[in-house]
Amino acid sequence: MYIPDIELQSLAAIRAFQEKEVLHMIGYLQQFSPFYKDWFKRHGIQADDIRSLEEVKKIPPVTKEALQEQNWDFLCVDKSKIAEYTTTSGTLGRPVILALTEKDLQRLTYNEYISFSCADGTDSDVYQLMLTLDRQFMAGMAYYNGIRKLGAGVLRVGPGVPSMQWENIERIQPTTIVGVPSFLVKLIAYAKEHNIDVNSTSVKKAVCIGENIRNTDFSLNVLGKKITEQWDIKLYSTYASTEMQTAFTECKAGHGGHHHPELLYVELLDDNNEQVGPGEDGEVTITTLGVEGMPLLRYKTGDICRYYNEPCSCGRQTIRLSPVIGRKKQMLKFKGTTLYPPALFDLLNEMNEVREFVVEVHSNELGTDEIMLHLWPLEESEEMDRKIKSYLQAKLRVIPQVRYCSQAEIMKMQFPEGSRKPVKFVDKR
Repeated sequence: MYIPDIELQSLAAIRAFQEKEVLHMIGYLQQFSPFYKDWFKRHGIQADDIRSLEEVKKIPPVTKEALQEQNWDFLCVDKSKIAEYTTTSGTLGRPVILALTEKDLQRLTYNEYISFSCADGTDSDVYQLMLTLDRQFMAGMAYYNGIRKLGAGVLRVGPGVPSMQWENIERIQPTTIVGVPSFLVKLIAYAKEHNIDVNSTSVKKAVCIGENIRNTDFSLNVLGKKITEQWDIKLYSTYASTEMQTAFTECKAGHGGHHHPELLYVELLDDNNEQVGPGEDGEVTITTLGVEGMPLLRYKTGDICRYYNEPCSCGRQTIRLSPVIGRKKQMLKFKGTTLYPPALFDLLNEMNEVREFVVEVHSNELGTDEIMLHLWPLEESEEMDRKIKSYLQAKLRVIPQVRYCSQAEIMKMQFPEGSRKPVKFVDKR
């Protein structure tokens, strides 16, 4: 298992290393970034006057709206140097283009190499990728290249189609799968229906993407338990975004995604853009290190997490991030209750009466949030309706609007045309 030397250093040594890298990035942006040149000028920032991480706080953070509206102003190289065009998924608005140079692609490969190493990957593993590698999806490409650098085998099956996934598991015998946790639940259900013993297969690990498998205390959430109670495999959670071009991946301790300080400087900020303390909710705000094409400085991701800075049992001294508690823009105010969609997802995943769901939110005539739950139930009956609404009443104290759907309707909502991952939340506010 490869661990970069900087990740084994003290927090003070890591901070000193990051200070040097962040100051270098500020100089690079001052010279080559049309957006940041204007940003510094607009806010009276002299790049040469920023001489420590403390002084970096003088630079106002940048939001996703700026990246969406002035996308190409973030490009720091001539377009002839762009090797790959990727885009964000567009979950929170218009998709953003992220252009990568050859150097950026190598950095991305290294990021996933050390991330899969963190998740106990070795060159003797065979990975089955249950995700798309097309549609300008950065992560799919990154996983593939990182696994190749690890020296492991890779099987590009793509998303969906449980029968095809199981056929390849039986024929190729991969050791590790990379996929969305809720799809692993579908794999288990398919295996039960077709008399496949999941625990006698070659699969021993799963790297989980796109959905939480843990609570904020790092215990397995409902989705994580649904998998591990039936399938004796080790789960590793991972958190990343296209903009950061970096991943936070769990080690075997399962106590948060490890920060890679050679690739990213990370802050968790409150509503006043002040750093929060360990264990407190804050918005993940990142500065990319070593990115050549479209580097970002103090970029607010919109994701709310917590961080922990005690040394990990794996030997790494880096901070660890909790699962994403929610996205700042997706916070719901519903009849006096504040909640994030992942909390609703946990409730619905816990219900045996619900096969699949989509949560939709819109504003009513008073300007407050209204929630509609589109549910594919185990069966449609008055008794089932009573059970579902009683459960929601007990857990939420209030009952959102409920609409029952067929499997076809739910699948159409979850996988709209061009979607790279299942859509579980629709925001129409």
